Amino acid sequence: QVQLVESGGGLVQAGGSLRLSCAASGRTFSSYAMGWFRQGPGKEREFVAAINWNGDNTYYADSVKGRFTISRDNAKNTMYLQMNSLKPEDTAVYYCASTLTRSGTHSNHRTYAYWGQGTQVTVSS
Repeated sequence: QVQLVESGGGLVQAGGSLRLSCAASGRTFSSYAMGWFRQGPGKEREFVAAINWNGDNTYYADSVKGRFTISRDNAKNTMYLQMNSLKPEDTAVYYCASTLTRSGTHSNHRTYAYWGQGTQVTVSS
């Protein structure tokens, strides 16, 4: 059984920063590409960032490029999303997800097999 648990969400003022964590258990974390998605109020789930199995390949949505950084520490079975220069439009529930493929970075949510429960990020103006 795979479990992904997000943490680090909260309330922050516009221009501030947060770091989300995604702790994985239940299988070989380091073997698979992973990603972050978000769903804002009244919006569909959207891709945020993706990372391949060893962290040397990353991919970002245009809306977060230059502000967010995805990374992973395979020794700790944890993935991160550093979010800087936050904007009110970044307000959403953020989800981490894992694929069953080793290579590449993936923006299509259908590629992902396992999902966390989500963590709320609220950015006030």
